[in-house]
Amino acid sequence: MQNHLGRIRTFMAVVDCGSFTRAAERLFISKAMVSIDVKALETALNAPLLIRSAKGVALTEAGRALYHDFSDIFQRVDRALDRAASRQQALAGTLRITSTAEFGNHFLLPLLGKFCALHPQLNVSYYADSSLNDFLSERLDLAVRLGTLRDSSLKSRRLGSYAIQLVATPDWLEAHPLTHVQALAEVEWIANSHLASPLQWTLRHPQHGAVRVQGKARYSANNAAAVRALALAGLGVALLPEWMIREEVAQQRLTVLFPEWTLPEQPISLVFPGGAPLPRKSRALIEFLLENRSLL
Repeated sequence: MQNHLGRIRTFMAVVDCGSFTRAAERLFISKAMVSIDVKALETALNAPLLIRSAKGVALTEAGRALYHDFSDIFQRVDRALDRAASRQQALAGTLRITSTAEFGNHFLLPLLGKFCALHPQLNVSYYADSSLNDFLSERLDLAVRLGTLRDSSLKSRRLGSYAIQLVATPDWLEAHPLTHVQALAEVEWIANSHLASPLQWTLRHPQHGAVRVQGKARYSANNAAAVRALALAGLGVALLPEWMIREEVAQQRLTVLFPEWTLPEQPISLVFPGGAPLPRKSRALIEFLLENRSLL
């Protein structure tokens, strides 16, 4: 019976999320395990529950009946468990989280304040700029990382995305006029050495398609704040998060280059150790950040 209840929860997560991949992310299990659970449930019931297609999943008649029967049951069970947990088991201990200093100051730390107010018995330690290489040795619970993640044994959950822009100072542009997007390959960039490929980018235009640019760097820094400072010093072209340079652009201290061309949005990821089940405190913060992702 216990196995069937777990498989039914997995099945219902697939229906709620609309795909096996998103259900796996919600349940913190692999996509393969989601498929195994659903297949085992279909075998036990001797009836197909889902119709799989390139567009997602759809319920069969048997699947619709099962989902309807258990939906209200699980909602009541979840509410009862939440009430019991809130009465008997408040979040406690220490939660260790890291992010880049800029993103932490701008977005994460204000949300952490709200999270701590909800869980007054929980201690939180925040680390700015801890690398993923030190994640396990420093016994961190969660990391917020910007941009494409390099290969890692750690697990991740997508939190959102942000726009990036190419900028330079008006004085630099006057001395180095750029008449076409391909000219970006001919001028000096300020590279963020923390990125895997800081000088290779594809720009897209609604009418002119895509152009791949290979920049060249004379200057570099290992964090976005330093790259912004070097750009403001008039040393060249810099690629930075839109939210980070909004004020400088509004004050005309920086100019967005080729604004009709767009760069790929960069992911915001929650990263956590793989293997052992996530502690309840980590799960709680992940769900809190996902619920408040509109503030990011």
